[in-house]
Amino acid sequence: MVKRNHKFKSGEGAMYYTRKAAMNKLQLNIKDFRQLCILKGIYPREPKHRARAQHGSREMKILYHKKDITFLLHEPIVWTLRDRKIFNRRIKHAAAKQNMNLRDIRLHNYPQLKLDHIVKERYPTFIDAIKELDDCMTLLFMFSTFPATKIITRELTRMSRRLTVEFMHYVIAAQALRKVFISIKGYYFQAEIKGETVTWIVPHYFPYSPHRGEMVDLSIMKSFGDFFTVMAGFINYRLYHSINLVYPPQFAHSLDSDETMGNEQKFVSERIAALNVELLRSDGGNGDTEEPELLEWTGNDEELPHVSQIRQEAQNVNKLKTLFKGLKFFLNREVPREPLVFIIRCFGGKVSWDKTMFVGATFDESDETITHQIVDRPSMEKQHISRDYIQPQWVFDSVNQRRLLPTNKYFMGAVLPPHLSPFTSANARYVPPEELAARKAAEGEEEEETFEPAEVNADQEHISDDEEVQDPENEQEMQDYALMKAFNDERTDSLNSGKKEGADDATDNGKDAAEKKQQQNGDAESDDEGEEEEEDDDEEEEEDVMPKKQKPVSNKPKGMAVRRGTVYRENEAEKKIVDKQEEALRARMVKSRHRKLYSQLVEREKKADKNARLLANKRARIEKQKRAEQMEKQKQQRKQILA
Repeated sequence: MVKRNHKFKSGEGAMYYTRKAAMNKLQLNIKDFRQLCILKGIYPREPKHRARAQHGSREMKILYHKKDITFLLHEPIVWTLRDRKIFNRRIKHAAAKQNMNLRDIRLHNYPQLKLDHIVKERYPTFIDAIKELDDCMTLLFMFSTFPATKIITRELTRMSRRLTVEFMHYVIAAQALRKVFISIKGYYFQAEIKGETVTWIVPHYFPYSPHRGEMVDLSIMKSFGDFFTVMAGFINYRLYHSINLVYPPQFAHSLDSDETMGNEQKFVSERIAALNVELLRSDGGNGDTEEPELLEWTGNDEELPHVSQIRQEAQNVNKLKTLFKGLKFFLNREVPREPLVFIIRCFGGKVSWDKTMFVGATFDESDETITHQIVDRPSMEKQHISRDYIQPQWVFDSVNQRRLLPTNKYFMGAVLPPHLSPFTSANARYVPPEELAARKAAEGEEEEETFEPAEVNADQEHISDDEEVQDPENEQEMQDYALMKAFNDERTDSLNSGKKEGADDATDNGKDAAEKKQQQNGDAESDDEGEEEEEDDDEEEEEDVMPKKQKPVSNKPKGMAVRRGTVYRENEAEKKIVDKQEEALRARMVKSRHRKLYSQLVEREKKADKNARLLANKRARIEKQKRAEQMEKQKQQRKQILA
């Protein structure tokens, strides 16, 4: 008997589980199933044909791949989650009987999750873990600002605070920071670690306000936090040993004391003070990093065409690492201290603040060696002439442009220039005019600093040493002079030739009349002789005229004719029609399996064009409004003067 193939028993219908079927397969509730999927990195899948995957159902369901659920069956954490469910029931039973001793014993023996093997499983190499460090640090920095709640426990916040300070110390010691940016979400930082770019966000320090349950599910966030704390511990350990730092580090100020846990302002103060102190090194060094020597390319540039760009980028990064070296900054109490201390220390500068307000100050405000004082107020009563009083944005803009900017635009009370994002791509559709000006200024400095050898023309390669090579400017002047001289000579020759032609015509007419009279009065023989004489005379006249006309052509160069050009204007309507036809033809040539991807790319391009157009229109409106306000202000000033 032939075996029959039943519907949805093979193919895409047998490749997926719904969430309910997966929970029944693993014997877990929804809370434990979510936590297990987060820890193992299992996410829902989108099938190619949803109706087949859902056995003919058209409603939207959460689907998981069958191989992923089979993979979770062999995870040891599943047994720990099942044991937790049993312990929760027993603890609840002991509390209902008011047997507190039994409840405390079971709480003490509560099963703990061990995530070390999951970290090693998900990230086989160290570089794989660094690539996933963005979300890890962003979440830990956010948890470090949280107070202890019912869901976000004290242990999680304590570990987050310590791990983030350790990571910031590594970035300072390795001088790995590259880009910074201030936004409404917080402070964006980007560092280069082991050749990988890591970007994270540090939120602004505001009073904590609890969220409603329907806004943010903190239990899901806690599952990510539990995994990221273990992952960050592994990464910090490897990073510290890579630059010869002792791990775990011993901070000068305690971050885990009960006093700091109870007082948020006290914790922030001691956290910033810990960033301003050097850590203990395992090699006994003083913390000064040696500048690596740049390797020079000994081959031809044709073998590696981007070698000049790579060399230039390496030189710029080396200069950026010591951007604030030799500078001393003093922070007023109104400025955000943590991001400024972190940035200044990353680039070799020294920083301090008022020791009467916060702990960890290294020098006083009266120190004469201070070069910059960062303030965020319109004016100050007492000022020192030996330092610049600037606003905090100067530090961020100097880092992004990789040079010390002039301080005149960032003085106290000055209207600051726009704070440009360093994360925009070079091929962006819309670039602000301020960013274009900054790019041109940077390119101009690079051209002044770098010496570019002169390009050798292919026609000049065979020139011998005996021949003199003229300067291009002198050669161009000589060519212009020769062309002008040839034009003037041709003009004078044409005028002179015109006069001679008129005289020759007059003499020819006279001779013709005399010849006619002779023909009328003479005999037939004389006529024959006269004709022979006329032919001889004509030949002689032609021989006399021809050299005169050929002389300027043979001896002098021809002139260059200049014609008036016409501007070609393209028809916009026809251009749109042609573009649509080309787009339709391009879409028709795409294969059927790639049409969905192609449509997504086209929609993305249209969206980018629309956003660029909206930004340009917005900028035009803002500029128009500013001009109108400026005109109104000038009118008011004129009225006051006239009054």
